[in-house]
Amino acid sequence: MSVVPADVLPGSALAVEEPAACAAELGPRARLWPSLAAVYRAQLSRARVARIPLLFVATFQSIGIMILMRGVVDDGAEAQAVVAGSSVLVVAFVALNLLAQYFGQLRASGGLDHYATLPVPPAAVVLGAAGAYASFTVPGTVVTAVFGCVLFGLPLAHLWILVAVIPLAGAALAGLGAALGLLAPRPELATLLGQMGMSAALLLGVLPAERMPEVVRFARDLLPSTYGVEAFARTFGPNPDWAFVLGDLAVCALVGVVSLAVATWAYRRAAVR
Repeated sequence: MSVVPADVLPGSALAVEEPAACAAELGPRARLWPSLAAVYRAQLSRARVARIPLLFVATFQSIGIMILMRGVVDDGAEAQAVVAGSSVLVVAFVALNLLAQYFGQLRASGGLDHYATLPVPPAAVVLGAAGAYASFTVPGTVVTAVFGCVLFGLPLAHLWILVAVIPLAGAALAGLGAALGLLAPRPELATLLGQMGMSAALLLGVLPAERMPEVVRFARDLLPSTYGVEAFARTFGPNPDWAFVLGDLAVCALVGVVSLAVATWAYRRAAVR
């Protein structure tokens, strides 16, 4: 009588478990950065049609505000605040206002279901859309800053700081806009919240802080774009204090990480409903 190992018998449990274990193996999960790049390119190509009107409206609005303020504010610190606030307002118009409307409409129309079926991490969807919308702000912000410096007689030497101000302030405002759009129960409410956020960036960012009441100054400190405005405005002086500039940019970066994390959580919450 021969002895046969149990794992070779057709009816044995071991013979059944091995194919089942192989069948349960799934493919590798999609990595964040390739998924982010794919979503960014897709969003950029879809929004390309609206690029010119979008840039025109955001830039024309900020330039018009500076022209109106030219006869109201004095030179010096007030002029620096107006130019810096108007430049960052271009970022707020797109990254906060339009992104809140986009995600609000995407949630209402069931577009989140499309992304939920794709093997794409939620963070890639939020970051990709935020990056695509924020990219449209670069030409308008640069044009606004140059025009403001010429209009108010400010130096152009440190405009390179926009390389840091635009992405950091854009990340903070884009995360806030995406969160508002995803958490709003209706697209109309998302549009309203985006408009209110942009209005807050206009009133609290463009107007000089020295002329505001103490309560309004406190509200201004709570607005993410304020620190981008402060970082940009500090570079207009003859001897900028770069420690304070880096501190303001660090606050922008921190708020950007937190707001994008909240937007990612809001996306997960909206996608499963």
